[in-house]
Amino acid sequence: MIVDLFAGPGGWDVAATGLGLDVVGIEHDHAACETRRAAGLSTVEGDVRDYRPADFLDATDLIGSPPCQPFSVGGKGRGRAALDTVLDMADRLAARQPVAKTLAGLDDERTGLVLEPLRWALEALDGGHPYRTVMLEQVPTVLPVWEAFARILRAEGYGVATGRLFAEEHGVPQTRVRAILTATLNGEARLPVPTHRRYRKGLTQSEGDPDLLPWVSMFDAIGWGMTARPALTIAVGTAAGGADPSCVGGSGARATLYGERDAGRWIEHSRLVPVEALPANRGGRPDTIRLSEQDAAILQSLPADHPFQGTKTKRFEQIGNAIPSLLAAHVIGTAHGIPMSATTLRAAA
Repeated sequence: MIVDLFAGPGGWDVAATGLGLDVVGIEHDHAACETRRAAGLSTVEGDVRDYRPADFLDATDLIGSPPCQPFSVGGKGRGRAALDTVLDMADRLAARQPVAKTLAGLDDERTGLVLEPLRWALEALDGGHPYRTVMLEQVPTVLPVWEAFARILRAEGYGVATGRLFAEEHGVPQTRVRAILTATLNGEARLPVPTHRRYRKGLTQSEGDPDLLPWVSMFDAIGWGMTARPALTIAVGTAAGGADPSCVGGSGARATLYGERDAGRWIEHSRLVPVEALPANRGGRPDTIRLSEQDAAILQSLPADHPFQGTKTKRFEQIGNAIPSLLAAHVIGTAHGIPMSATTLRAAA
């Protein structure tokens, strides 16, 4: 069984169950827990910090996707500003020294949550039940933390691989980049190899490595939108309180969507809300491009009918915060030696 920390609506877990693995997820957000339950995913509703490996003795593997907001370039950057402190605390955890006082002094308590997977891995080792594999995911700015974890886990006997994975290289119809750590006690750890070509501006889907599949465009995935490139990263909501499912990345990302549309590299779809039916966007254009919940889920390679629960904003937050399930399937499959056939991948997303 795999224990999934910060499990969200089930990005990792949809992939794991599709690959035939048992998984239980710990998640504190009630709406995300309701989504998981509606999807039939095993769920513990609570704070990861209140649990430890001894509470899940049947778990043989560990997954973790700590909250990204403190480290995201789109956030306030408190995690990035506290990076040296986080790395110092990681070394202190490796030396089995307490870090509670330092954690309490952080400006944003979510920053310290990035250390929880390391705490779990070390406590499992000390308890005599080490995890066979450890798989972690976060925004690219967290890669230095994963590299520090890698050094610590190697000293404990793990083989570890870290790096940045491009979502479109694994069949996901968007250009999200994630920092990944994968560790194993049994042999050499490896990151998944690309199955699809990386999107590069100016190159068509038919160009690039002939041994790889073409990247998947936004139009290929949902039947409308950009035809000449994958989608941008899916939104997680707005500070004003409403869901803004056009994209993440601020005005620059929206400008890319508008540019593709205005250049004619765009196909409309009947599911798209008519322009005249859309409310005026605060301080922006009245014809704001908006994705449906189903569209956003598909672009995250989650099932189109995944039963997201909660308010509209909460549902889009869950979609945006989840790891794309196809990417998760490649990471899990590589770590567990599961061949990634087309049939397997369809079952895992």
